Amino acid sequence: MSKPVESRERDESVKGFLTPLRHIWQRFFVSEAQIAAHLQAVRDQLPTTEVILIGKPQAGKSSIVRGLTGQPADIVGQGFRPHTRHTQRYPYPSEELPLLIFTDTVGLGDVERTTADITTALQQTLTQAPQRSRLFILTVKVTDFATDSLRHVITQLRQASPHIPCLLAVTCLHELYPSPAENHPPYPPQQTAITRAVEAIQTDFAACCDRTLLLDFTLEEDGYTPMFYGLEALRDTLDKLLPQAEAQAIHQLLTTDSRGKAIGDIYRQVARRYISAFAVMAGVAAAVPLPFATMPVLTSLQVSMVVVLGRVYNQTLNVSQALGVVSSLAGGFFAQAVGRELIKFVPGIGSIVATSWSVAYTWALGEGACVYFGDLMAGKVPDPKAIQQLMGKTFQQAKQEWQNTYTPDN
Repeated sequence: MSKPVESRERDESVKGFLTPLRHIWQRFFVSEAQIAAHLQAVRDQLPTTEVILIGKPQAGKSSIVRGLTGQPADIVGQGFRPHTRHTQRYPYPSEELPLLIFTDTVGLGDVERTTADITTALQQTLTQAPQRSRLFILTVKVTDFATDSLRHVITQLRQASPHIPCLLAVTCLHELYPSPAENHPPYPPQQTAITRAVEAIQTDFAACCDRTLLLDFTLEEDGYTPMFYGLEALRDTLDKLLPQAEAQAIHQLLTTDSRGKAIGDIYRQVARRYISAFAVMAGVAAAVPLPFATMPVLTSLQVSMVVVLGRVYNQTLNVSQALGVVSSLAGGFFAQAVGRELIKFVPGIGSIVATSWSVAYTWALGEGACVYFGDLMAGKVPDPKAIQQLMGKTFQQAKQEWQNTYTPDN
């Protein structure tokens, strides 16, 4: 049974009214396709290096990851994900925008897994993203001389990919110290037992490794100082083995006092492109002169911005979770938001003041969200009070810049 004519006309009228509103509403959101396209564009320009770790269990592979990323052991352990039956991967700092990709061999030295299978899995890995810079790091304990399987794997890989440099890392040096309680000597160590062992290992791998490095990356509870013995030598060696852009990116990671700041600067450059767009949209919405009419739209805008920024930092949030982040960071801004809406009753200047406030607050919220997500990425607990202080400073700066640029006299 068909609808009455009046009902159909009413439906068409409602549809005609809602369609332009829906189009306006959609402008205040960034689609998944837009996010993916933008991240891909940044990813294509990012100097990503894949570090392929080849070594037996307990030979110091995860310790090298800790040294290069500054991440604690439990975070590194959780970061690795199965890639193939014989390899696992850890993209750092995130899978969305990785600076380093660590590919680790699984089961090398295990009688149930043949070296041929592991070699084949690694060779298949090398066919992916052929433009990516790569580096083999072969880890051998200073006390391990049963290295035939390692030598076979790296020889096959170097023959197939001679352009990929190979670093031989001799690890666990403290196992040959005269006393277990003895601390690290000045680098490089000169003890006779270590020198002899390293020379023998170097001879075994001379045909397939470009450089040899002595490393002893320990845990805090082991009691050795420094924990990352040989880290500066590793940094200098990477400078020589990798292309300039990739070497500089890793060098920055290793020489910055706060690893999080080095990573944060790169991610914030990406995030600010989104923050800028959302701040402008907030200003447009706030220009509506009707008090309280724009608050739902602005709230939706800011929640959407937090969702998008979370994606940049590899944090997936739903609307409810994003609203929780906004609430925890907002501090005393809500009362100011109400006051901003009341200002719209003032003829002439009300909407101008409200617009500058909305732009500045949206920008400050975006910067605060970047710090929040950056802390989560670094394995730290975010400090809302510290973030609110940063937001307060950012808010004042952004508001002043907006007023200087967009006052009626300009």
